[in-house]
Amino acid sequence: MEWRDEGLVLGVRKHGEQSVILEAMTRGRGRHLGLVRGGRSARLSAALQPGNTLGLVWRARLDEHLGAFAVEPIALRAGRLIGSALALAGINYVGALVRLLPERDPHEEVYDALTLVAESLDDAALAPALVVRFEAQILAECGFRLDLSCCAATGGRENLVYVSPKSGRAVSAAAGAAWKDRLLPLPSFLREAARLGAAQPSAAEVAEGFRLTGHFLARDLFAGQGEPLPEARRVFLAAAAREASPQA
Repeated sequence: MEWRDEGLVLGVRKHGEQSVILEAMTRGRGRHLGLVRGGRSARLSAALQPGNTLGLVWRARLDEHLGAFAVEPIALRAGRLIGSALALAGINYVGALVRLLPERDPHEEVYDALTLVAESLDDAALAPALVVRFEAQILAECGFRLDLSCCAATGGRENLVYVSPKSGRAVSAAAGAAWKDRLLPLPSFLREAARLGAAQPSAAEVAEGFRLTGHFLARDLFAGQGEPLPEARRVFLAAAAREASPQA
């Protein structure tokens, strides 16, 4: 069997003396693993870094086998990302999020969003908000989409400022006033399309976004696996906070 695709490197692990097992998020075939023979060589190791995009040819005798990758560089952004603590923490964390998806399960929109995030991880003004949106997208892909389109109590679409921590549905300021201490804040940027060049949310709004998505990630995804939120998330948030501080 053989197929061709492009994929963003999530990680590698050693296999024998010269080879590695590559884990990549591919556009059409989801998260996929394969053996790269000679992957520890100087020629290949620079390409097989998290955050890089590669052209992939996968071959195996049977579909259920691990198979082997032949790789060609497409976008080698890891050399740029390695100079940023925020980017390094970010690529580790988004990799952890992608691993919540079943292996070999296609998620083309996730691939596109992951590529956008990876391209911007060393931009402190863009990266945190993009990662919050990516968290919300992973929730949706795993069956826990937040309904931020209208108020859960009234059906109205105006002045949505809260989210119910139980249902994940938006609540308007008026409907939620009596219970605001029990509700999660809904920053407006999470209801808007992500666009490079658009006005960026404030650090406080991004923090509210992480509080919102973190609640549902912890409860609905990681707790189901008997795990806490990944340490990579804490490291990324700490790096983002340092970048946002006036002393950074």
